[in-house]
Amino acid sequence: MRVPFSPAPGIISDDTDFAEEGLYNDGNNMRPWRGKMQTIGSWQTAFSSTLTGVCRNVLLWTDTAGNAVTAFGTHSKLQVYFAGALSDITPSGLTAGSIDTAGDAPGYGSGSYGMGTYSTPDSIFYARTWSLQTWGQTLLANPRGGTLYQWSNNPAVVAAEITQAPDNITAIVVTPQRQVLALGCNEEGSGTFNPLCIRGCDLEDVADWTTAADNNAFEHILTGAGKIITGRMVGPYVVVWTDTGLYIGQYLGNPGQTYRFDPVAVNCGLVGPNAVWVDGMTCYWVAPDLQWRIWQPGAQPNILECPIRSDFTDNVELAQAAKIVASGIAQYGEVWFYYPDSRDGIENSRYMALSTLISSTTPRAWFRGQIARTAAVDAGVAIYPTAVTYDGIVYSHERGPGSVSWSLSTAYQYIGNAEKVLQIQGMIPDFEDQSGDVSLSMTARREPQQTATSHGPYLFAEGQRKKDFRVSANILALQWSGTGYVRFGKPVFDAKELGRR
Repeated sequence: MRVPFSPAPGIISDDTDFAEEGLYNDGNNMRPWRGKMQTIGSWQTAFSSTLTGVCRNVLLWTDTAGNAVTAFGTHSKLQVYFAGALSDITPSGLTAGSIDTAGDAPGYGSGSYGMGTYSTPDSIFYARTWSLQTWGQTLLANPRGGTLYQWSNNPAVVAAEITQAPDNITAIVVTPQRQVLALGCNEEGSGTFNPLCIRGCDLEDVADWTTAADNNAFEHILTGAGKIITGRMVGPYVVVWTDTGLYIGQYLGNPGQTYRFDPVAVNCGLVGPNAVWVDGMTCYWVAPDLQWRIWQPGAQPNILECPIRSDFTDNVELAQAAKIVASGIAQYGEVWFYYPDSRDGIENSRYMALSTLISSTTPRAWFRGQIARTAAVDAGVAIYPTAVTYDGIVYSHERGPGSVSWSLSTAYQYIGNAEKVLQIQGMIPDFEDQSGDVSLSMTARREPQQTATSHGPYLFAEGQRKKDFRVSANILALQWSGTGYVRFGKPVFDAKELGRR
């Protein structure tokens, strides 16, 4: 008899083995795509130079001459890759920030909001991150808790401070009206840092931050408690996340009220400034309760069901949650979250990822893996997504099939008739574009509570028609692995009934 092997794509691990019967319950670097699982794309160094410092933010854009530019914000430097060279454009006098979050970070369940003084920027608590935006072809850069700088595409000149901007800013957003918004900043009148204060420069004038009856510079204090974490443009809206909730800003354009900001929801804040990804009009983020949220303007945020969440919540290094980085891979309709896993230390070392595509063959599905990246961004104006290691090596991802270490495991499942023991005599593989050997190991039982026996590994070479082996069982868990590319089709067990167990 022939017994096919074809679990649904994605990983489900937050239940018992038999509750997940016939499904994948673990994996590393394997993605769901068009109804099957396949190895993620490989990566190569984008250029030979190494960044100085630990990178937390990346921005890609093109200047008016069509030149590609990449900016990198590290804990100690602001650098750009321009015209085939890496240049240091760190503003004069800017000292290095922290690589790691020091002490208990308020808002993450490990401290209280009252830590420190009300007028002190959050940067003293957190690993340094940056807000990087473009103003036309000009780069605007804001280290969290610092002021605002600009750089005009000349590698020989460092970024310069915009002295009229607030001295302390949590994050920035540039609007379609060419207005810079400082989110969490010094109040105009008192100069006191207010974590819920939003200020905007005048339209088309990044140097004018003085509110007046005849301009659109403005100041607005969000209602509620907490502090701003970051903001994003979502279509025409300015969306602001605090550590406790979500706000939406709508441009009105009147000098007396340039923006209107309204609360959307509470208890759905953001765990860190880079832990949100916007795909068109849809936002995905990690909240302080370690739930994933999804939201579109006009609706309420919803919790994204994640069937592999326990592995994340049990092991994320919560004190370093400000390092979590969300990024997308539009080519596959995916959102990735790199995070610090306590099993590996206090730095980003693993990822959780979601395939957002929903069709008859590809449901929304989660997967995970072990890749250490401190900053990442989708391709955008580039050919490939960009991601950076702790050591400052910049990689181009999704370069196609290549050498990638991967694994994929199933929960226990009955093979054939649950009442009868089968002698599995081999397997007929069905692998597309296989590169290198595929290894199969099996754990077998005749009854659910029986001690399991291990079998294998059995190696399937490229193009191999069949692999012969002998395993007697009616309950199996399978463990696949390899170091090259493979896309699973529908492998088939060749089996024979032996009788009742």
